[in-house]
Amino acid sequence: MTGPEQVAVRLVLNGERVSALVDSDATLVDALREDFDVTGVRIGCRNGDCGTCTALVDDRCVKTCLVLAGRASGSEVRTLEGLGTEESPSAIQQAFMECYSFQCGFCLPGMVFAAEELLDRTPDPTDAQIRDALSGNLCRCTGYQNFVRGVHRAAEIRRDGTSQT
Repeated sequence: MTGPEQVAVRLVLNGERVSALVDSDATLVDALREDFDVTGVRIGCRNGDCGTCTALVDDRCVKTCLVLAGRASGSEVRTLEGLGTEESPSAIQQAFMECYSFQCGFCLPGMVFAAEELLDRTPDPTDAQIRDALSGNLCRCTGYQNFVRGVHRAAEIRRDGTSQT
């Protein structure tokens, strides 16, 4: 008995061209973590409910536990590592820090990228729009109110270019 076939996966990952041979049944989250050493995506539920594995794939918010790595070959993938740096965080990262939007950080990939996608299409969202956009992500530490505040603050930073860092 032999194991799964291997497939070549080529990505533009956080702006860098990368490739690896992965098992044909490997999910994208597994390939990102095991083959590309990207740990900003996390393994949670493995069925798309929690959002810890979220990344942008071709500028779309994707739960990478639901995608076979081979299907993502040729895509551009952006994880938390490609969003901003400690010295120069993205507006959403800065706002989430300012508003204490997260505690343990496990839900962060889903929350950040859901917020990013929302603000890209709705620059000044309502509370209801924010809650709807974030609803596919589970946070066990907070009551979500600080995430709503964080998204409003990120919208302000994007709009006004204000920064407190």
